[in-house]
Parts: sequence; C-alpha cells; structure tokens
Amino acid sequence: MNWTIDGSHSLAEFSVKHMMVATVKGRFQNFSGNIVWDETNPANSSVEATLEVSSITTNDEKRDGHLASADFFETEKYPTITFVSKKVEAKSGEEFKVTGDLTMHGITKEVVLDVDYNGTGKNPWGMTVAGFSARTSVNRKDFGLNWNVALEAGGMLVSEKINISLEIEAVAAPVEVTA
Repeated sequence: MNWTIDGSHSLAEFSVKHMMVATVKGRFQNFSGNIVWDETNPANSSVEATLEVSSITTNDEKRDGHLASADFFETEKYPTITFVSKKVEAKSGEEFKVTGDLTMHGITKEVVLDVDYNGTGKNPWGMTVAGFSARTSVNRKDFGLNWNVALEAGGMLVSEKINISLEIEAVAAPVEVTA
C-alpha cells in the first residue's frame, strides 16, 4: 500500500550533547515523503523523504541562524536533507531495519533506521492512517558538519554524535482506478 507522510502529525527530531553535559533538541518543521508498505512482505517496502533544512528550530533563534549558516547546514547551498531506502528487513514482530541513503550537506552516506510499525486506523475524517517510529544515530562530521569549539576544561562544545528520532503518521494514498 502507498502512503503519504502527514507532516502536520509527524515529527523529525534530533538531539546532540552540548558542552558534554546537556542534551539540546531540535526539529525540522517542514518535511514530506512517501512510503510503500507491504505488511505481508516487508522486503517489498520502501521510503523516500525530504526535509527542508530552513525549517529547523531549536527554540533559540540565534542558534537556528548559526545552524543555517556555512558553519553547519549551509541552507542556501543545501536546502534539503533526503532519505531514500535501499532495503527493508523484518527484525521481530513489528520491528524492522530500514537501510538507505541519507544525503545531508551535499554528502550521501548509508544509514540504518530501527523502525517500529505502530499499526493502522481510521482518522475522524475516514482516512486510513499508519504510524511508524524510527531511530538512528549519525556522526555529523561524516556529512561535513565540522564546526566546533574546544572547551577550556576539555572536550568540545557540540558532540559529533547526532541522535535522530522520527514519529511518522502517514495517510493511505487514494487508489487510482483505470478503465
């Protein structure tokens, strides 16, 4: 079945250690994508998603501006982050591994998402929806996001490891009838 990601009922979030002691979270407010989900044979499933980097928010306008700058995402030059799956594997029960290409800051790397299929249901408007939760971690330096500051007491201002968390609600695409 084909599904369209419902951005207004989904979340694309990241977290990073700040000053080695605190966790700072951010999210991308604008993203879209399509999911082909075959419950009976997950290997026939696929995902494509695009995030608008300029929609980043960390609840700090100054930090958001810095993240959009050439020190990090360079949103003028690299306006989107994309994920295109290459393989979906069943792990156990409703747990899956989705391997795909993540392109960020003009660099493409293979990543593996740990995905939970949360089931389907009808929303109040009669549309069928499905839910998925996904997690992964990446090293930001692998994507050319190298800016940092050494701390006087040792360590760095921003960790290299970025945790990514997705909560996705997708709407079943209408079935096209051909004559």
